[in-house]
Amino acid sequence: MPRIRLTVAYVGTRYQGWQIQGQGATIQGAIEDKLTRICGELVRVHGSGRTDSGVHALAQVAHFDVPESKAHIPWQQALNAMLPDDIAILDAVEAPEDFHARFSVRSKRYAYTIWTEPHFVLPQRAPFVWAVRGLDFEAMDQAAQELAGTHDFAAFQNAGTEIKGTVRTLEPILRTQGQSPAEWIFRFQADGFLKQMVRNLMGLLVEAGRGGLAPGEVRAILEGCDRRKAPATAPARGLTLEEVIY
Repeated sequence: MPRIRLTVAYVGTRYQGWQIQGQGATIQGAIEDKLTRICGELVRVHGSGRTDSGVHALAQVAHFDVPESKAHIPWQQALNAMLPDDIAILDAVEAPEDFHARFSVRSKRYAYTIWTEPHFVLPQRAPFVWAVRGLDFEAMDQAAQELAGTHDFAAFQNAGTEIKGTVRTLEPILRTQGQSPAEWIFRFQADGFLKQMVRNLMGLLVEAGRGGLAPGEVRAILEGCDRRKAPATAPARGLTLEEVIY
């Protein structure tokens, strides 16, 4: 059966994440519903990985298999005509039969956006940022340096997913200014991420920026492998999956 690879962008605000759940709207569910209507049979969509409830994506990757008779449908146009405005198919191409959206992944990059203006949050940006005031960015950068490298990130994994191991390699965390002087973007790239790992890392960086955690304490939290000893999880709305690398 032909295999189709999708690149998908979405605003995650009103969805319970990527993966189909017992109840509530999901990105996977919305796409599968439209594919099933087009093909006349259930079509399963496989994503590169879960994104949490409320998390956004600029370039999620997914694949599905279709009957030979449906291989030449213009999938991008067909799906975009049916999907809601907060989901868009950026690309749809035929992929090799051994391509797998999840198991072929080499690394992923996420961006987390902080809003620092002390008096307001721009309404157009509110669904995509975490408003935090009075941050010491130098302290945040120092803490970020401690996180880069190959470590056991068990202290930054929330419960809920069965996995084989918690060791990951995290590239140096990059901080850049966004379109507004009030916006700062932190980018995280790794060979894999644990459940809510980026949000937990961002929570630690903000705690360091607020002065509640010394950068020198980061190493002890990593080595302790205890989620209870690490700061709280950052909100989902500031997080965006930017790129999946194969």
